[in-house]
Amino acid sequence: MSQPRVVLIGGGTGSFTLLHELKHWTKNISAIVNMCDDGGSTGVLRDELGVLPPGDIRQCLVALSNRPDARDLFNYRFSNGSFKGHTVGNIILSALELKTGSFAEAVKTVAEFMHITGEVIPVSLEKHTLEMKDGNKTIKGEYKISLHKIINRDSKVYLSPEAKLNPMAIRAIAEADLVVIAPGNLYCSLLPSLSVEGITKALKNTKAKVVMVANLINKPAQTKDWHVADYLNELNRYIGQDTIDLVLYNTKLPGKELLKKYAEDGELPLRIDPEGFKTINIDCIGAPLVANNTFKQDPADKTIKRTLIRHDAKEVVNQLKKLIMLDT
Repeated sequence: MSQPRVVLIGGGTGSFTLLHELKHWTKNISAIVNMCDDGGSTGVLRDELGVLPPGDIRQCLVALSNRPDARDLFNYRFSNGSFKGHTVGNIILSALELKTGSFAEAVKTVAEFMHITGEVIPVSLEKHTLEMKDGNKTIKGEYKISLHKIINRDSKVYLSPEAKLNPMAIRAIAEADLVVIAPGNLYCSLLPSLSVEGITKALKNTKAKVVMVANLINKPAQTKDWHVADYLNELNRYIGQDTIDLVLYNTKLPGKELLKKYAEDGELPLRIDPEGFKTINIDCIGAPLVANNTFKQDPADKTIKRTLIRHDAKEVVNQLKKLIMLDT
């Protein structure tokens, strides 16, 4: 299968990393993107203009763009003045939404301008806020949830008000040969995407293999000491058992200096001990999926701490290719 139809579900850095490599494999890419972001530049635009969140959509458009000049422009972040902290791409997407009255139209226009491979699809076009119920406490907003220390293991995120799955996403999942749940912030990127009304049905009905690419690092306030299996079990709480067919996980430690830096903040790699895998009954494939190089944060991007440890996208895509070959 030379040009498989691949759907990637997620948002943020994890999706950006994989999409940049996926476009070298197939032209048939559909990036279904979380729409709960309310931090940084995106949060300001949402609050002041009432627009849908452009940040994660912009990142995916940039990753799939075949115009280096456009990628640099849309990722440019102002470091001072009235626009301090904003990216050009976020401003343009919001301006187009206000001008046309349609965020979908804004995304389409930018996609054409940037000459992207495939398509970028907002998981929902209905305005909503991410909330979390942790015991008797309710935390409102994606950014606040990202900072919250979870007390109860059965805490759960949800959308308020409920939001329906974008019809374009339903079509993409139905036609897919492979659906990939990208790595990313569990409670602020992945689970919000899997909480949209209709996505469980779409994933259950697809004939595509559904693959979860596991995260690299645990977050001490929310996923401390978690095993790869814990992440799968948490996704299953939202989309049901037997929806995910396979898990890809990393077996290689990051560089010593970077690992030490993260360990100082209590952020350690996911557990991959054999005992943990005995709690699940689907195939799990381990491979060296962490990138050798260290990523640096844009100095103008000071509002949100970005991850510096990232997946080796080429190796992840190689593993996905093998899965497609096994199914043909």
